Amino acid sequence: MQRPAAPPVTTLDDPSLYFNRELSWLEFNRRVLEEAQDANVPLLERLKFLAIFESNLDEFFMVRVGGLLQKMQSGISYGSGADRMPVKEQLERIGQTVREMTDQTYHCLMKEVLPGLEREGIVLLAPKDLTELHRKHLSELFRREIFPVLTPLAVDPGHPFPLLLNKSLNLAIVLQRPSNSEKLFAVVQVPSVLPRFVALPLPGAGGDGGGGAAVRHVFTPLENVIRMHLPELFPGMQIESATVFRVTRYSDIEIDTDDVEDLLKEIEEEVRRRRRGAAVRLQIEADAPPEVEQFLTTALDLDPTDVYRHPGLLDLTGLFQIHSLPGYPHLRDPQFVPQLVPEFVQATNLWSAIRNRDILIHHPYESFSHVVDFVEAAANDERVLAVKLTLYRTSSDSPVVRALARAADNGKQVTAVIELKARLDEERNIVWAHELEKAGVHVVYGFPDLKTHCKVALVVRREDDGIRRYVHLSTGNYNPQTARIYTDIGFFTCNPDFCEDASALFNYLTGYCELPQWRKLVVAPSRMQAFMIEKISRETALQQSGREGRIIAKINGILEPAIVQALYRASQAGVRIDLICRGICSLRPGIPGISDNIRVISIVDRFLEHSRIYYFGNDGDPQVYIGSADWMDRNLSRRVEVVFPIETPELKQRLIREILATSLADNTKARLLLPDGRYERLQPLDGQRPIRSQACFLEMALQNASRAIAEPPPSPPLPFIEQRPSTRRYRKRQTS
Repeated sequence: MQRPAAPPVTTLDDPSLYFNRELSWLEFNRRVLEEAQDANVPLLERLKFLAIFESNLDEFFMVRVGGLLQKMQSGISYGSGADRMPVKEQLERIGQTVREMTDQTYHCLMKEVLPGLEREGIVLLAPKDLTELHRKHLSELFRREIFPVLTPLAVDPGHPFPLLLNKSLNLAIVLQRPSNSEKLFAVVQVPSVLPRFVALPLPGAGGDGGGGAAVRHVFTPLENVIRMHLPELFPGMQIESATVFRVTRYSDIEIDTDDVEDLLKEIEEEVRRRRRGAAVRLQIEADAPPEVEQFLTTALDLDPTDVYRHPGLLDLTGLFQIHSLPGYPHLRDPQFVPQLVPEFVQATNLWSAIRNRDILIHHPYESFSHVVDFVEAAANDERVLAVKLTLYRTSSDSPVVRALARAADNGKQVTAVIELKARLDEERNIVWAHELEKAGVHVVYGFPDLKTHCKVALVVRREDDGIRRYVHLSTGNYNPQTARIYTDIGFFTCNPDFCEDASALFNYLTGYCELPQWRKLVVAPSRMQAFMIEKISRETALQQSGREGRIIAKINGILEPAIVQALYRASQAGVRIDLICRGICSLRPGIPGISDNIRVISIVDRFLEHSRIYYFGNDGDPQVYIGSADWMDRNLSRRVEVVFPIETPELKQRLIREILATSLADNTKARLLLPDGRYERLQPLDGQRPIRSQACFLEMALQNASRAIAEPPPSPPLPFIEQRPSTRRYRKRQTS
């Protein structure tokens, strides 16, 4: 819960008008936890949400809590947010909230989800529940496959405390020699190269899982198998205790961009240093002996407030292994197949489809394969001369990256602007940068002091009537994996204004140029914040002049004080404002005279809401924009972002009447933000039908796909063309 109701305020920069960023994020993760707690969600999906909750919390500690601790150590008393909450208070309230949610998490796991799965034949056994058959199987397995991988590490004056990997599971062992009573300490890391849960032999035919379905899968955690066999790792020693623990380390990358000579080399070095980052959290079993906690906190240089005791299984991200078990359709969300878009299916080829009309794709309901096809067609088409694309995050086996490499092999001019500083994806992007360079792609790293977060692809093609350019713009990454679980919007066009802007954008990212006069694109950091405030202010002026102002935004985060204050002024003028904000929201709705015309909802469901849509009523002639940027300071001031208008009437209406209207009508998975910072789950009122927006979008995609009448003909094979040499560089950005 956030701060209690505030007294009346006189200025819009009063700290009481703003929620704290970190506590607001924790409330988002609480909404993820609520999905795991919801008995209406299928059991394996509840298990998945528990794993997502833990994964989210890991990143929160690695970046946000680690950053707060750095401020404390540097003597910085206050956070940088508009709420002005002291750093010490933030850390105290984070600890209190996380401990509260941890109790709820383990109650959900141990009292609801695991018993429910056991009734369905999926059993997770503790050591005390293992049969003789299980123990014999585990003893053989331990000697054959686990023991050779383990390394027992003594901790004494001759053996310093080991550098434990971030987020790794470990055992802290207290032991002694039979000849004396001196206590010794040792550490054993649980190998991440082995499955987290060890499969056990099934009971005999006719066995069941405790009165329910026949037992089909039985597991026990790997750390328990190791704990059971510690005498084999420490022969001749007496084992006094063995405690499972987990360390989280500060993992944000900090670079002094003024002194960068080689950005790639600097990022590679920072990634290596990150593995040795300071510990920021210790997770430990609830029944751990006090001496073990003291030993670990001293060795890791942590305070007792950094210790989180857990009454069960540590590292719930391992539950993804159980979630991925084959079968059990009744324990999962209904399967769906992303639908093909009729405009592509009905056209003779991809290029003619885009020439015919602008095309909007709503992922994951509509297939990301069209985006992959766009890049692959560019790689294979002998008429294509050049391909340019930005890469922020992509998958480990990316067809987009492979297509870029193939395009270079085929002799085309290929440019990839790769963001090396994409948080926690730096290593993967470094690998892709090297691979693309080897293939002959011009790899550019953008600006050291800005992240390139926009999602843009440009294809230059020679056609019968001359050179034509094709552009894809998106709210989401070129990542086929996340495109199946993130909601995003992609846009294809060959409109000359968009194409001119896309060319100018890549020239800005790769060369030296003054900022252009954009025709369609709104680009951060040079213009976007001012543009958004202008649009909000126009709605304010319309309302003040007796006409109707209207603002709707679907975004992931609201944090920038200048934007929030513009929204407050619009609300004070009477503008009706609806915000669909998935995550962090520093804006405080419902304050009389300040924000009582602002409604904020958050939708947490099967897919991660990720698209950004901005609607401004414009006195009955609405303007709608989509893009990569949220209303957060990092997007508006520290990243290269792109937002752009959707002007084709039918596409604009689709965004308004289909996506925004359906999202606002959600009364099943939406939560309403209250003035005190709590979120209240919406429910259908008497006489209302339940509306689950994501289910509606799935149905809409099916209906839209039914218009498809033919498959496009396959592209003919093209001859091999000699690859061209690569260049690699980064540069200082223009400040003009």
